[in-house]
Amino acid sequence: MIILQNLDSVGAPHFSQLSVPNKRWHSAFVYIYCSRALLSVFKDNSLPDKKDASFVDVDLKPDIKSKVDQATLTKLVEEKKIESLQNIGGVYKVASTLETNVECGIQGDVEDIACRHEAFGSNKYKTPPTKSFFHFVVEEFKDHSILINLGSAASSLAFGIKENGIKQGWYDGGSIFVALFLVSVVSAIFHFRQNRQFDKLTEVSNKIQIDVVRAGRRQQISIFEIVVGDVIFLKIGDQVPADGLFLDGHSLQVDESSMTGESDRVEVNCSHPFLLSGTKVINGNARMLVTSVGMNTKWGEMMSTISSRNTNHQTPLQTRLKELTSSIGKLGLAVAFHVLIILFYRYFTGNIKDENGNKEFSGSTTKVYDILNAVVSILAAAITIVEVVTPKGFPMAVKLTQIYSMKKMMADQAMVRKLSACETIGSITTICTDKTGTLTLNKMKVTKFWQGKAPATYTSIAPYILELLQGGVALNTTGSVYRPTSGSEIEFSGSPTEQAILSWAVLELNMEVEQLTQSHMILYVEAFNSQRNRSGVITRRKTDNTIHVHWKGAAEMILKMCSSYYDASGIMKDLGDSEKMKFEQRIQGMAASSLRCIAFAHKQISEEDQVHDMEQKKIEEDGLTLLGLVGIKDPCRPGVKKAVEDCQHAGVNIKMITGDNVFTAKAIATECGILRFDHDMSGAVVKGIEFRNYTLEERMEKVDKICVLARSSTFDKLVMVKCLKQKGHVVAVTGHCTNDSPALKEADVGLSMGIQGTEVA
Repeated sequence: MIILQNLDSVGAPHFSQLSVPNKRWHSAFVYIYCSRALLSVFKDNSLPDKKDASFVDVDLKPDIKSKVDQATLTKLVEEKKIESLQNIGGVYKVASTLETNVECGIQGDVEDIACRHEAFGSNKYKTPPTKSFFHFVVEEFKDHSILINLGSAASSLAFGIKENGIKQGWYDGGSIFVALFLVSVVSAIFHFRQNRQFDKLTEVSNKIQIDVVRAGRRQQISIFEIVVGDVIFLKIGDQVPADGLFLDGHSLQVDESSMTGESDRVEVNCSHPFLLSGTKVINGNARMLVTSVGMNTKWGEMMSTISSRNTNHQTPLQTRLKELTSSIGKLGLAVAFHVLIILFYRYFTGNIKDENGNKEFSGSTTKVYDILNAVVSILAAAITIVEVVTPKGFPMAVKLTQIYSMKKMMADQAMVRKLSACETIGSITTICTDKTGTLTLNKMKVTKFWQGKAPATYTSIAPYILELLQGGVALNTTGSVYRPTSGSEIEFSGSPTEQAILSWAVLELNMEVEQLTQSHMILYVEAFNSQRNRSGVITRRKTDNTIHVHWKGAAEMILKMCSSYYDASGIMKDLGDSEKMKFEQRIQGMAASSLRCIAFAHKQISEEDQVHDMEQKKIEEDGLTLLGLVGIKDPCRPGVKKAVEDCQHAGVNIKMITGDNVFTAKAIATECGILRFDHDMSGAVVKGIEFRNYTLEERMEKVDKICVLARSSTFDKLVMVKCLKQKGHVVAVTGHCTNDSPALKEADVGLSMGIQGTEVA
């Protein structure tokens, strides 16, 4: 209707009155006009008037930086004032402000990470600038011998040109200049490449992996990739990678001596939730919310002030060569000094004659130029003696050889921290190796499950026992399970042992981790450590408010804590001495098959017992009921037996030090070739507790015979290394966790295995 009215207003004639050509033009005109009119109507209806006060330009994704101030976050953790945290709403309010879901973490996509980097910075520290090649060239020309030679070369060049002309007179001085230039440049190239090599080594070794959760998925990333808002998992031995706040966890204790200088353990919990970057976790486990990274932390400021690695560290061989070079140099200097005196005496007494038989020095009749030329020649002869006699190429040759060896080793994924290790490793007489991850693949899988006196499967386990067993796995673990929505395979995280148990429970026992964690409240946790070889948890079931204790750990240790067991039908039976002996034999049989045996035990306790345990900060360790035993297989690495034989043929003794029980350790050692039945086996296998109880004299007497140290602690490994060194052995130690660091440091050569070992090194 509007269009027709507009057409009439332009005075268009009626369509029937037009000729055929005009009708065509009229149709085109109407089509164009109608199209423009419809487009105008659409625009008017779809967009509000810009002058309308109700029209507001809204940013649907505001910048996170506008919500929170980095200085406030930094100050919050550094001051450790719980009142300041409560004033802004507590930990969860901080997480909400940082757009972090405390369960699922940050979104973690490219845009989100970039936004957080821009707002809060990256988790990297300022480092001193890399030294340029020109810097090393200048350093070479600061050497006093080079400067003396340059002076001699300049004098020789000047007198040579004046005496023989520029065509022939430059030979001697110019040759010295060229030689000095080549030596200095080659040496500068060597030091420059060495410095670059160490920079690359430092960069690789600092890429420590840590567990985070992003978009609901637990994953491992480099500490350099951590951003503000990340939710991080911490466990014993971890270094806190950034400043942050405690979200949840159990029995968390940190060592803040690196920051405060105080060696006391600091408990971190909801009432004291502050975590500082650079501190070490020494007990428990937790999740933390990252609030500051990189240069916004005290640790970052401290690290930025530390100078770059000292690449001029002298190895023992280089030190001895330097002493030899110095001694020969002093001898050469003495000879050169005597030659200088004799030549000066002969010249000025007229005993040196030229090629015509005339005296070169004739008192006042000799020209000053001739005297200066002769003096320079005599000085050049003396300096030449010093330079020729002093073997300055020895240290450089040794260093070049070591750098070449280091480069070859890095090509085989072996990073060398100290050049001296390249020398010492060729003199090793004894290697103290751990089992897991070194002799074995550290890829574990549950292959056997025993309930009562017989093997059991999912269908044969009584429902009540199955529920307790699933609770003992899901609630007493530091690992996690991630089920992708896309339908891909379930992902398990945690230590290899935890991954194996979780995988078995989820895939074979149909365990629902999320359902179990939601239906129970964890009251107290005793984290696993290598000394006790077990972990425990106190939980409250929400449906009936009953309180349960779950223990998991080395089978023979858990068995000692039990007074009853469930048989295959789910009936509880007493665990007397005869029954315990049968279980011990079963554990030994599994261990003899190279299986790591883990036991699960349970006990329901009263409210009063739970309160008492919480006050004493411990979990009941007696009167438990054995739920079952699992056998975990960790296969040996391919080729490890051949490697052990090669070492033994070369005269290198191999000693295995492990936390596994005697039977598992003995089976693995036999499989790897460390134990050989054609040799004397008396005293070859010793328990850690026996080794600790030896007197010093007994240790020194028996240490050479010991091939396997089972159920050992990190202290046992350290004592073993000290005893071997006292007996004159050159000792190498392998390790892959933080607990191995004392023994690695004590050994002549420390070999840190795998990605985890990089941090320990």
